Amino acid sequence: MKLRIRGNSVRFRLAKSELEQISEAGFAEDAVQFPSGPALRYRVEVSRNGTLAASFTSSLVKVTVPEAEVRRWLDPKEVSIRGEQPLDGGGTLKILVEKDFECLVPRPDEDSGDLFENPRSRR
Repeated sequence: MKLRIRGNSVRFRLAKSELEQISEAGFAEDAVQFPSGPALRYRVEVSRNGTLAASFTSSLVKVTVPEAEVRRWLDPKEVSIRGEQPLDGGGTLKILVEKDFECLVPRPDEDSGDLFENPRSRR
């Protein structure tokens, strides 16, 4: 799983096995460990009800995705789940959860075996 944060936006990219884990176990999580402190954990979790939402507590960036959206996302043609969440004090947080596709130009330091086939490579 990859996490990209920029301004008021969070973007999660998930490999095939992570999407499978979400579908079966209801969540997928990863972390980055820093030298002298707690790990920054990031998680995508299914919620039975509600809307797409993000939170940050106790070193965990979490996005909850409605179960119906996850079922829709399992379709091979579906690429992403996106939404916005109002912020306290105004503004919005943009949330994007998407399938992680193989790069069109292979990267020698990246294992692409668990990534989704890039739709542009079929042309």
